[in-house]
Amino acid sequence: MATIMERKNKAGKTKFTAVVRRKGNPVTCATFERKTDAKEWAKKTESEMKAGRYFKTSEAQRHTMAEMIDRYIRDVLPLKSAASVHAQTIQLNWWKGRIGHLAIADVTPAVVAEARDFLLAGDTYRHTRRSPSTVLRYVAALSHVFTVAMREWGWCDDTPVRKVTKPKEPRGRVRFLSDAERARLLVACQESRNPCLYDVVVVALCSGMRKSEILHIKWADVDFNRGMITLHQTKNGERRGVPLVGLALERLQERFKIRRIDNPYVFPAPPRYGEDPKHMDIQSAWDWAVARAEIKDFRFHDLRHSAAAELAMSGATVAELAEILGHRTLQMVKRYSHLSTSHTSGVLERMAAKIFAERAEA
Repeated sequence: MATIMERKNKAGKTKFTAVVRRKGNPVTCATFERKTDAKEWAKKTESEMKAGRYFKTSEAQRHTMAEMIDRYIRDVLPLKSAASVHAQTIQLNWWKGRIGHLAIADVTPAVVAEARDFLLAGDTYRHTRRSPSTVLRYVAALSHVFTVAMREWGWCDDTPVRKVTKPKEPRGRVRFLSDAERARLLVACQESRNPCLYDVVVVALCSGMRKSEILHIKWADVDFNRGMITLHQTKNGERRGVPLVGLALERLQERFKIRRIDNPYVFPAPPRYGEDPKHMDIQSAWDWAVARAEIKDFRFHDLRHSAAAELAMSGATVAELAEILGHRTLQMVKRYSHLSTSHTSGVLERMAAKIFAERAEA
């Protein structure tokens, strides 16, 4: 809603101040010498606010989306983890190709929503449909670009992404091995021609670590005296210590006796002339082992779920699961909470027995 206020300055000259108030936008005003100009400005501003393309700062009209994305990739992305840099560079370059030619002021919620729908309807390079989770990450990447541009660079006053409906993520997948499947898988891994596969799977089942975390372990990260692995490259970018126990400890101790001195990785790739030492690639060997074990719909990451499920059924609390698995929040591990029902029931049973025992004594 626009209001025109008539005022006189100290010199007695009349000025007209237009004030525009619209829900979801900051109160905006401008002063003119003619009432007609004030009305026209108010009408135009209200229209732009309604369309979601009002930006008070001239920077939003002067800079393009390509310039904003390029600056973000150059100045902000390098501060993130290597995994985030790789993924978000791909996502932001997609946005650059899609809307990079537009001025920041011309990027409305409708423009972002149209691009979101295009992502949801399109296929990946693997000719598979993008999941809502993937599209959500694309939208989140663009949202943070606008947030930084608004708060730190002063290139815009608001973010159009805020007004766009985000794709709803499906419930997190929880697939874990049965006892019979686990036994068949371990046998198949032992039969694999890949010299690292069995030990990698054992470590995954004993620790709940991600595949990338396991493959990047170097001997310098392993402390046999403390029974601890220090992870430097994690998904959330934080260093994390993981206990090394049971069969996983035994297998790494055996590997240590026959380790290669020309490769620092615990699971080294075969040497290639002229190339730096690398870790082993187990994907094809893993696919073979899963097929050999006749296990359906099972990915390597599901070993992490299997480890978490076993921990939950062994009585681990949600907080303990989050610490072991390296989650910053408890939300990600609540999916396993139903597996510890018997443990929770036991706690409640002991509490109830104590309460009513005290009542009986009274």
